[in-house]
Amino acid sequence: SQDLKGAMETLIEQKRQKLSTVEKLDDHMDFASQLIFAQNRGDLTAENVNQCVLEMMIAAPDTLSVTLFFMLILIAEHPTVEEEMMREIETVVGKQELQS
Repeated sequence: SQDLKGAMETLIEQKRQKLSTVEKLDDHMDFASQLIFAQNRGDLTAENVNQCVLEMMIAAPDTLSVTLFFMLILIAEHPTVEEEMMREIETVVGKQELQS
């Protein structure tokens, strides 16, 4: 538990350092950044930020897999949407091979 807490603190500090050196904040404004800025304003404590980031890291694989599952079911149930998505992918990617 302490190792995990220490790892979260390290990750958050790395993110904080990155935010302090970027030229354009808009390109780096994600949820973790918002949490850090909320702490800077005094809206959250360091412990609040650590807990939120930890919960995001732990919960992400489960919530992502469920979300992807339902997204794929919805796409399968709506073939016109699937066709539209494929056209958009072909427009953006062209003849290149798709990559992760």
